[in-house]
Amino acid sequence: MGVGGCLALPWRCLVVLCLRLLFLVPAGVPVRSGDATFPKAMDNVTVRQGESATLRCSVDNRVTRVAWLNRSSILYAGNDKWCLDPRVVLLANTKTQYSIQIQDVDVYDEGPYTCSVQTDNHPKTSRVHLIVQVSPKITEISSDISINEGGNVSLTCIATGRPDPTITWRHISPKAVGFISEDEYLEITGITREQSGEYECSASNDVAAPVVQRVKVTVNYPPYISDAKSTGVPVGQKGILLCEASAVPSANFQWYKDDKRLAEGQKGLKVENKAFFSRLTFFNVSEQDYGNYTCVASNQLGNTNASMILYGPGAVHDGNNGAWRQGGCVWLLALPLAQLTRQF
Repeated sequence: MGVGGCLALPWRCLVVLCLRLLFLVPAGVPVRSGDATFPKAMDNVTVRQGESATLRCSVDNRVTRVAWLNRSSILYAGNDKWCLDPRVVLLANTKTQYSIQIQDVDVYDEGPYTCSVQTDNHPKTSRVHLIVQVSPKITEISSDISINEGGNVSLTCIATGRPDPTITWRHISPKAVGFISEDEYLEITGITREQSGEYECSASNDVAAPVVQRVKVTVNYPPYISDAKSTGVPVGQKGILLCEASAVPSANFQWYKDDKRLAEGQKGLKVENKAFFSRLTFFNVSEQDYGNYTCVASNQLGNTNASMILYGPGAVHDGNNGAWRQGGCVWLLALPLAQLTRQF
């Protein structure tokens, strides 16, 4: 309910009040605004929710009685308060102005308010419309989502406000430019790994600063080995083979020498696995350590591998043997030295 609501009084007082109301605002008198012979009320009043609205009515010495009404309820008649709402107070009742204030305005206070005056000749009225603006508020937004690469994504952002807020979506990414949607709904078809990250919903209506919330979109994809190179190390020195891979979820790494899997903690070796790389360390390289090694990276969506060679100084090797392939295991066999010599 908006402002209004008359005080509960004994029936005799009610009769008197009704007579006074009939005197102030007789039936059949039209609402007038802009009458040159009538001291008019102010134009429409626009305030934000929670602020105070002041309603002013200009009067002159011809006015004998004044009142402010909200729809069919009397708020004030002269200096007498007729409504129960403590937020409504009288600001001025002078020979030139009759004004009230509604404090802590809410949306249900919006609507027409009437200034009614009694002059020596006729009772007349003037109307002002109170408009209440409300800051934007996001009331519903999609939860964080995890989806496999190539799937379809639908994000929702619902917001309220007065006037209705404008909703926009944008991808929080260094490569993203501008808005990607100016609607409550964001549809992404065939999502790629580059489209993973946070998506920001913004709701604005110029009443207050825009409100924003974010949704995290995780795109799952199989491992992709980005770096795996052969390494030359003299006997007795420390050697390292490095295998870098990107994947979501993070890849699990395994190392093989020829067809034999290398176990963690094997003498003279150390396998160090992190989220995006695996490092195979030889603390004291021997002749037996030289040869072909394969790094296998896998997660729930697939696997890939890359082969590389640990070789000694002066050894002839294929400069491209550090290349990687997707799917399956690829075993690169070390060629006998005599065969390599014949080829070169």
